[in-house]
Amino acid sequence: MSDTNQIKVWDLLVRIFHWSLVSAFFIAYMTEDDWLDFHVYAGYTIAGLIAFRLVWGLIGTRHARFSDFVRPPSEVLAYLKDMIGFHPRRYIGHNPAGGAMVVALLVSLLITVVTGVLVYGAEEVAGPFAGLMANAPKFVGDVFEELHEFFANFTLFLVALHVAGVVLAGLQHGENLVRSMINGKKRAE
Repeated sequence: MSDTNQIKVWDLLVRIFHWSLVSAFFIAYMTEDDWLDFHVYAGYTIAGLIAFRLVWGLIGTRHARFSDFVRPPSEVLAYLKDMIGFHPRRYIGHNPAGGAMVVALLVSLLITVVTGVLVYGAEEVAGPFAGLMANAPKFVGDVFEELHEFFANFTLFLVALHVAGVVLAGLQHGENLVRSMINGKKRAE
């Protein structure tokens, strides 16, 4: 496909955010029990990336803005139905299901980070909630640890759905969506 048939969709900041988040989540997930320092730094990195994405979702480039891809549940369900029927509409930016997945991932990651910081405060008496959690009963820390682990695993489940959706949408529309998240370009309409 020639460059004249492609348009820029994903700006550099969105692409850096995406792959940095993938890396930080992978590091946090893989170091959960063995390397606490790596786990904590990866978690703080995820927190910073989420904060950036929330701001960029409001003021960023066209396809980075939430207003471009957050759709009502009825549109998401209609899109999924069309996708299952192998005739979904093609979107230049995120399709309605992709937009819903962005929101779900951000929410799940945010809950994972907050519960992780609470556990860190309770178990290690460290981090921003150390003072709050230092004298909390042990069961409170245990509850936050269970929530943290649940949402980390739920996020991994969402990642698997996201990858499956990207593969399916790419096949249905005949385009390499992973490459577009690397070079920022997609086929023009």
